[in-house]
Amino acid sequence: MQAHTAHAPLPLLTLPQCFRERARTDAHRVAIRQKDFGIWKPFDWAAYYRRASHFGLGLRAMGLPAGGHVGVIAENRIEWVLTQMGAGLVGAITVGVYPTSPSNEVAYVVAHADIEIMVCEDQEQTDKVLTALPELPRLKKIVVMETKGLRSFAPEVRQLITTFKEVEQMGELAGNPGLIDEALARQTLDDTGLMIYTSGSTGKPKGAMISYRNIRGIVPGIVDRLQLSAHTSHLSYLPLCHVAEQMLTSFVPVYLGSTVNFGESIRTVQEDLREVAPSMFLGVPRIWEKLHAAISIKVQETGRLRQASYRRALAACQLLADKPRHQWTLADKATFFASYWLVFRSLQNFIGLRKAQVALTGAAPIPPDVVRFFRVLGVPLIEVYGLTESTGMVTGHRLDNVVIGTVGTPTQGVEWRIAPDTGEFQIKGDMVFAGYYKNPEATATSIQDGWLHTGDVVRQEQGQIKIVDRLKDIMITAGGKNLTPSEIENTMKSSPYIKECVIVAEGRKFVSALVMIDFDTVGKWAEAQRLSFTHFRSLVEAPQVRALIESEINAGNQRLAQVSHIRKFHLLTKELDHDDGEVTATMKVRRSSIYKTYANEIEAMYR
Repeated sequence: MQAHTAHAPLPLLTLPQCFRERARTDAHRVAIRQKDFGIWKPFDWAAYYRRASHFGLGLRAMGLPAGGHVGVIAENRIEWVLTQMGAGLVGAITVGVYPTSPSNEVAYVVAHADIEIMVCEDQEQTDKVLTALPELPRLKKIVVMETKGLRSFAPEVRQLITTFKEVEQMGELAGNPGLIDEALARQTLDDTGLMIYTSGSTGKPKGAMISYRNIRGIVPGIVDRLQLSAHTSHLSYLPLCHVAEQMLTSFVPVYLGSTVNFGESIRTVQEDLREVAPSMFLGVPRIWEKLHAAISIKVQETGRLRQASYRRALAACQLLADKPRHQWTLADKATFFASYWLVFRSLQNFIGLRKAQVALTGAAPIPPDVVRFFRVLGVPLIEVYGLTESTGMVTGHRLDNVVIGTVGTPTQGVEWRIAPDTGEFQIKGDMVFAGYYKNPEATATSIQDGWLHTGDVVRQEQGQIKIVDRLKDIMITAGGKNLTPSEIENTMKSSPYIKECVIVAEGRKFVSALVMIDFDTVGKWAEAQRLSFTHFRSLVEAPQVRALIESEINAGNQRLAQVSHIRKFHLLTKELDHDDGEVTATMKVRRSSIYKTYANEIEAMYR
C-alpha cells in the first residue's frame, strides 16, 4: 500500500467559490473561446462569471430551490458550463444527460435524478424530454438554448418552455447579487455539486454524487501528472456529462485559470483541432482509433514514394516510442528530426496535434499498438485511468516515463492497494465520490471502510499499474482456463480494418468473436482492390473482405497465448448502435445485449 501527497494544496474553496475568485483576480484573461459561424469568440473570466451569475439568479427566479436539480442535454458549448456554474453559484446541483441518448434513456435519468428544470440545446433534444413528459412529474420548466423551431410546439407546451436568453435576462433584471454571496457563504466542500450518471453497460445507469471536496481532491493530481499551467489550452468536445471532460473543461480551468475552446460541433473536431492547436488533448480510445484510421486512409491516397517514406520513417523511429526523450542519443535525435520534417510534421498538422505538449487516452482500454503509433509520430500520448466514482483520473503515465500497455502510477493524494485475493485495484482519498443517488445498497458495495472498490483487476508491471480486465468480465473456458477478453479484443482492434471485436469464450471449448469492420478503411482498401460495393452489408459480404479480416485476426493471434487465439469469427453486417442497446452513449459494448441479439450467429460458430 502506498500514498502520494500533494506538494501545493489548493485553497479550501468549493468550485463556485473559486470561480468567483478567478473572476476577480483574472477578470480580463480569456477563459473560454467558442466558435460560432466559423468565428472564434473569446469570453474573459469576468464575462464568464457575469453570465453564469445571471443564469443562476434566473434559475432561482423560476423557482429552483437551493439544492434543486438542473438537467442539461446538449453538445459542449458555453451555455453548458454557464448552466453548471450558474447552478453552483446559487447552491443547485447540475445533472448532465448524453445528447446522443434516445428518449427512453433521457426519461430514465431525468426522472431518477428528480430534475426540476431541464436545459436543452435545441428542438431535437426538447422533443426527447416532451415525449417523456408523463413520466416526469417533478419537471417544472424546460429552457432551450437554440430557439429555431420552438413556434411549432402547441400553446400548452410552449407554456413549459422558456429560452436560455430569457433566463439570463430574468437573472440580470432580478438585480440580487447578494443572493449568490449568501449561497456561497453557506456552501461547504461536502455539498454535492454534480451528479454524473454511469454509462450503464451492465444495467441501469447509476447517479454518482460528486461533492466539491471530490472535485478539489482530484485537481492537484491531474495538474501535477499532466504538467498543466494557466497557459494550457484545451479543446472541449467529449460529452460534458462524462467525468473525463468535466475534469478538463470545468474542474482544472477554474482552479488553474487555463483556457477552454468549444468548437462548432462534435462533427468538426478535426477541423477545430487544426485551428486551435491545443497544448492538451483528451481522446477516448475510439477517437485515437479514428485518427489512426484517418492517417491510414490519407497514406493510402498518396503516391508510392510517399508511402515508402512513411513506412521507412515509422520503422526508423519504432524503438523511440518507449524511450524517454531525455535518454535519446544524438543518433536517435537525428533519426527523429529527419523523420519529423519529412513525414511526421505534416501528419501532426493533419490531425491538429503539432503543438500538443500532452495528449491523453482514457475511459476504456486502448490497443497498445495505437499508443505506440502516435508516440512514434511524436504525439506525446499517455494513458490515464479513472472512474466516475473517482471523480476522474487517479493514475497516469509521467511524461518522461511511459510504459506502453500500462496506465502509469497513482497521482497525488491517491492512497491505493491491490486486493490480495482478487487483484482488484482499490483507492482511498478525497476524490472518492459521495455515493450513488437513491441507491445506498450500491454505495455500500462500492465503498467499504472508505476504500473504493473499482471492479478492475490490475497487476504491477515495471513499477506501473496494468489493467488486466473488469473483474466481472473475466471469462472461464470449458477447459477451465481464465481469459481476459479486453486483451484479445484490443489486440484485434489495433488493426485499422477492425473497429469492434466482441469475444465469446465463457464456458466454451474455444474462443470465437463477433467482428465489426471499420467501414472507412475497409472501404478504401476495397476501392484500391477495385471491389464494388454499395453499403456496409454488401462490403462485409465480399469474400475478399472476409479474407482480409481473417489475415488480420491471424496476425493478432500470433501476439497472443495459444489459449487466447480466436478460432472462429462472425462478421457483423451492421454497425453496433446505441439506439439498438448494443453500445452505451460512451460507445462501451453491452456484452449481454449483443450476446442475446446474435445468439444464433454465436451458436453457429460452435456447431
